[in-house]
Amino acid sequence: MIHLWKDRQDYDLPFLLKFENVSWYQDGIVKILDRRIYPIRTEFVDCRNYQEVSKAIKDMVTQSEGPYVAAAMGMVLAINEVKDRDKYTILEYVKVAAYHLSHARPTTAEQMIGIVNKGVAIIEEALKLGKTSDELVEAAMTFAFDYINNNYRRYTKIGRLMAEQIPDKGAILTHCFPGTVVGTMLRACKEMHKNIKVYCAETRPYFQGSRLTASVACDMGFDVTVISDNMPAYTLKSQNIDVFISASDVITQDGHVINKVGTFQIALAANYFGIPYYVTGTPDLNHKDISHIVIEQRDPQLVMESMGVRVTKEGVKGYYPAFDITPPEFVSGIVTDKGIFPANHLKEYFEV
Repeated sequence: MIHLWKDRQDYDLPFLLKFENVSWYQDGIVKILDRRIYPIRTEFVDCRNYQEVSKAIKDMVTQSEGPYVAAAMGMVLAINEVKDRDKYTILEYVKVAAYHLSHARPTTAEQMIGIVNKGVAIIEEALKLGKTSDELVEAAMTFAFDYINNNYRRYTKIGRLMAEQIPDKGAILTHCFPGTVVGTMLRACKEMHKNIKVYCAETRPYFQGSRLTASVACDMGFDVTVISDNMPAYTLKSQNIDVFISASDVITQDGHVINKVGTFQIALAANYFGIPYYVTGTPDLNHKDISHIVIEQRDPQLVMESMGVRVTKEGVKGYYPAFDITPPEFVSGIVTDKGIFPANHLKEYFEV
């Protein structure tokens, strides 16, 4: 049913960033690489309905760009579940699926809504054209593939721009898992013959920096070092870091960066030492400022344990805000597919 996918933009990227290893629909199942345990174990979560995809997103099975891809693939699964029903039932079912997939995590709901609503529109158009059954599934899968492939194409532009900010034989510090951008950035560094060192803050409690970012850099042949989350300020100075780099979960139109908690404190230290901080991402039309940002509060139990092993005494409490907010004055530039923009002049992004 599904044709061979061509012009794939995941070329020369490591295992973790291959399309099928992010989230992929095939034969009535969405397979999602469990990033909570990779690379300690390489396991996939098999989702057999859209509710299971939504739960996987909520439960942090996948992170960074992964939830967005999972939502797109979840829409394929939703249409497969009702592909042989009447048009009204199909459309109503995928609309409900779109809501649950997009609202699995509150901080990124607005971006998710844009993705799943496009999926609904694709299905609605296919129904108008008289497509049925497997044709509807193929239309949804084509949308999902184009979504991830076009994103990688955009990340390739961003990655190259980011690579241009790093001197040859330079050193960078990252926080959390910048996702595909770190892969395309390192791919561009290799193409430019830049030999750089990568320092990764571990990013507790899920350890995305030490497990995911470090794995990508290692698999691509770069010199990579992991540091704990209380070491960035000292490391910036002692290891002669040239650039601090992070991705973003949301960038408001007035230049505030919402990213994995801990980003702000590294940005403060980088600013103190005069080290530039570049953020990859796109300003969000749905967020003019931070007034409507919802900082997701996750299970505090995770703060009191390390990889499933409790490290605190019974009776001790935890606190786990998932994100923090870095003001624009601490950001050297927002690296986008249209160029690098000052954080306090992001309206220019929409004028290019």
